[in-house]
Amino acid sequence: MKLSSKFVPIILLIAVSNSYAGSKTVAPSHGINYPIGWQNWSTIAVSHRTDNNTSRVILGNNIAVEAARSGKTNPWPNGSILGKVVWKDTELKDWKAATVPDEFVHAEFMFKNSDKYKESYGWGWARWVGLEQKPFEKGMQVCISCHTPVENMDWVYTHSAKFPE
Repeated sequence: MKLSSKFVPIILLIAVSNSYAGSKTVAPSHGINYPIGWQNWSTIAVSHRTDNNTSRVILGNNIAVEAARSGKTNPWPNGSILGKVVWKDTELKDWKAATVPDEFVHAEFMFKNSDKYKESYGWGWARWVGLEQKPFEKGMQVCISCHTPVENMDWVYTHSAKFPE
């Protein structure tokens, strides 16, 4: 297909704009690079924490989603990346029985690589805080300590939601 020369500048502008939009420089967390494009991953589950009034969407890359939907999650396959996106809850103005996401809290990720992350139970743990996505500074051990109750579930709390076929 041959493009008219009048469309080339427009196509280049779109390509350049898209490359900048998806390549915001975010510092690594715990030596792990920020996963570009996670906002387009599929949902694996949702959760709500009543102790701190937060709503969470658990997302996964293609490997994680396939594992979750086929029930092959103990252990999760190498290459799986799980993302948890967290917001503070707020009451829905027009429906008081419902809560909806309000202030964005953080995005956190678990990267499954049994060889690379042997010392952290096969997972690389990373978190970026706030809309600015500042790296979580307290270290991976904080994440591991929180997940100890589910070590027999490959360190993952998520119970995959059932989707109709």
